Amino acid sequence: MKEEKVMIYIDGSNFYHGLKRHNIATTLDYYKFSILLCGDRKLVRTYYYNVPVKQHMGNYKSQQKFFSQLDGTPYLKKVLGRLEKRGSTYVEKGVDIKLATDMLRMAYRNLYDVAILVSGDGDFEPVVESVEELGKHVENAYFKISYNLKTSCDKIILLDEDFLKDCLVVA
Repeated sequence: MKEEKVMIYIDGSNFYHGLKRHNIATTLDYYKFSILLCGDRKLVRTYYYNVPVKQHMGNYKSQQKFFSQLDGTPYLKKVLGRLEKRGSTYVEKGVDIKLATDMLRMAYRNLYDVAILVSGDGDFEPVVESVEELGKHVENAYFKISYNLKTSCDKIILLDEDFLKDCLVVA
């Protein structure tokens, strides 16, 4: 039996806010996290999706430092959307569609056997089902499982502090 190839798709903002909501440190070693999710399967690549904040925003410098650390992570590619101003606030644009498009395009090109989606966003249900129709398996890793993802994914990986303990970076 051939070794299963795994691609990991991380909805960065969704994951970050999940860590915060569950009082878990947001400083992770994303390579260790990816290897942990893969288990004994072969990690092909991890894709991390997010938006860069504007330079005038308070967390600009810390995000740039974080992005720089991601750039040094083996087998990880950072994919950025954009922030658009809507009234007095900013909204993420392009992140979910880039993640969904990449997941589907790479499945179609047979670049992986298993996709692991790190997100609690039930809006990804249609892409999960489309990827599965191509004969791929899709697993969902998150803190609280979305009903839509629970019913559409092949496997659920429940994230918590104990699961993540070996991936946390101690300052």
